[in-house]
Amino acid sequence: MGQLDTSARQSIRTLILAPAILSLAITLFRLVGELAHWSQRYFNTQVGGGGSPLGITWLAPIFGAYFAVRLVRVGSGPRSPWRALGFALLGVVVVIGGSALGQGLHSLSGFYARLVYIWALLAVAGVATLPGWPELFKVQLAYAYAARIPVVIIMLLAFQLGWVTHYSAAPPDTPAGFGPWSNFLWLGFFAQSVFWVGFTMVTGMLSGGVVAVVTRLCRRAEN
Repeated sequence: MGQLDTSARQSIRTLILAPAILSLAITLFRLVGELAHWSQRYFNTQVGGGGSPLGITWLAPIFGAYFAVRLVRVGSGPRSPWRALGFALLGVVVVIGGSALGQGLHSLSGFYARLVYIWALLAVAGVATLPGWPELFKVQLAYAYAARIPVVIIMLLAFQLGWVTHYSAAPPDTPAGFGPWSNFLWLGFFAQSVFWVGFTMVTGMLSGGVVAVVTRLCRRAEN
């Protein structure tokens, strides 16, 4: 049993290695560009990065599809492609429904409560996708942390050293008196390790579920 567990961990590490390295390279490149004040179109220093196309957010569904293809090829596809897609869509429904509910609660809650609610929402949404395709879930979760841990480290440095980057930009409604450590914990550590991991899980599992369904339909057409 221990040997099987070790083999599985090694397989996951091998599968996510290249995607993790690419994500790290993009993260570091973006950091350098923001510190050097390059084009705001790609290196926006505003909160959230101003929707810059140069980021790792967009990689989540791409690598979700990639992981799905690789898993199907080695015989680790889902028990049912439709089940995988269904639970992935459940995660999306949790996000959409929870966000709609949250809009009504935001006016009644404070800054901290809103953040905790958003983190919890994405965490629940991510976990909701697990039953559909556990093998993909494990790989996607490993990639999510491999991609986000470097961002956590960068945000720690950014807040402590006062870097002017989107990694250290605080929302306008941030409570007065927030110091570097408070900013890091509330806006960096938990946001990256919970919210963005949940986002990566939902989007990656969704694209992976689509790949599984398309693969099954193509195989039926060939037969």
